[in-house]
Amino acid sequence: MTDMNRLMIIVLSALAAAPVLSVSADPGNAQFQARRDMRAGNVRSLREIERLVLPTRPGMEYLGPEYDPVAMIYRLKFIRDGRVVFVDVDARSGNIIGQSR
Repeated sequence: MTDMNRLMIIVLSALAAAPVLSVSADPGNAQFQARRDMRAGNVRSLREIERLVLPTRPGMEYLGPEYDPVAMIYRLKFIRDGRVVFVDVDARSGNIIGQSR
């Protein structure tokens, strides 16, 4: 066995033994924080926010959400006629607080 093969085996063994970190379990992850805030009763669920907001945007294609845990705001992303539109929603009340184009 060559030195290079031994080195490869050592590196691969070390990588296999390393702990695997889940992004969703990272306390700094916005999705994790949104779930934690919802369970604590501080914000509404994303599904509830979507049920409130999506019907108010006819003709727009919904692309997905982002969550700002500091401001407790969901930012919903839409596209219409090739233009991206962001709708900011208060995660506590479900009220639309802004829209940008």
